[in-house]
Amino acid sequence: MSCQDWRLEGDWLKNCNCAFGCPCDFLAPPTEGECLGFLGMHIASGHFGDTRLDGLSFFVVVKFPGPLHEGNGDAQPLIDESASPEQLEALSEILSGAHSNEGTLFHIFSLIVARLHDPIIASIEFEFDMAGRTARIEIPGALSSRVTPIRNPVTEEPHRIRVVMPEGFEHLEGEVASADIDSTGDLAFTTRGSHSTLAHVIQTPQGVVA
Repeated sequence: MSCQDWRLEGDWLKNCNCAFGCPCDFLAPPTEGECLGFLGMHIASGHFGDTRLDGLSFFVVVKFPGPLHEGNGDAQPLIDESASPEQLEALSEILSGAHSNEGTLFHIFSLIVARLHDPIIASIEFEFDMAGRTARIEIPGALSSRVTPIRNPVTEEPHRIRVVMPEGFEHLEGEVASADIDSTGDLAFTTRGSHSTLAHVIQTPQGVVA
């Protein structure tokens, strides 16, 4: 297939096993040595060629033995069961990185993942409040996660941190929060009180533009 134009706009969530702040965003090693987490989005508006992708959600669970740039990772896509065969193929093509410029998110993903596990096609419940720093995701047989604000350890008041990355390839600006994760697919793991980033993104073949 020749390269297709595509665009995804919507709510982006990245949860992982690292301490708040996600060292990967600072080009530092993962907190626990290995990287366990997931990222993905609910597409408010999007397309791949002539195929509309509005209203769909997808996530990718990942496991890396060390820093992401060293590769040798595992990944398993989780895709909304409401996707038609054409939409499923379109999302798979975007995730493959074959339609993205060098150095952009999905192209990099294609280089660092050594083992791509079969996708799980399931219902996806997704709630997202970037301003409130809360989110919830439920994918039966695959993933459950809750996001809440970080709390001040003395006052218990919500603690707000924003990360701005003018040259980021995943997002340009995100709210940092606290995540609980129960991953039950091929890449199973559990975390409590680990890192979360909530962002609104626009991804294109040329990279992230918002």
